[in-house]
Amino acid sequence: MASISDIILGQVQSAAGNIQIPSNVKDTVINGLSSSILGSLTQTATKAGGVSLLKDLFSGRTSAASSPVTALATSLFTNNILSKLNLGSAGSALTGVIPVVLGKLGGIFKDQDGDGDVDFNDIILSLQGGGVKKALGTAAAVGVASKILGGLFKKR
Repeated sequence: MASISDIILGQVQSAAGNIQIPSNVKDTVINGLSSSILGSLTQTATKAGGVSLLKDLFSGRTSAASSPVTALATSLFTNNILSKLNLGSAGSALTGVIPVVLGKLGGIFKDQDGDGDVDFNDIILSLQGGGVKKALGTAAAVGVASKILGGLFKKR
């Protein structure tokens, strides 16, 4: 069953596909990008005002490039992965993947019920009838919804 981690990993692999990453660190970099993005979403959701930041990002009110969620993911990736590797100019290109992936997630989780914002209801509706369900199937979409909501409420 697919999870939000799997969706992020797939988006990262796609977005980073044209960046020259040394083969001996490629898995570390790709997994580091994925975990930094997921960590940023989780940390943002659990802090005061964080759900509003996520709503703004997913609804398009805040661009992925200027979102505090992106800034946190970039910081996590830079401090936890890039600082330990000597990737030169590839490091800049890799941090550029983060807003691309977060922007694509915003495209998955849209305002589905027409109330002008992105909330938990919209996430569920996106997974039930949107691109994720078509790509992954109903059971996987429900698994993704459970992972998102469980992560936000610390239930697994």
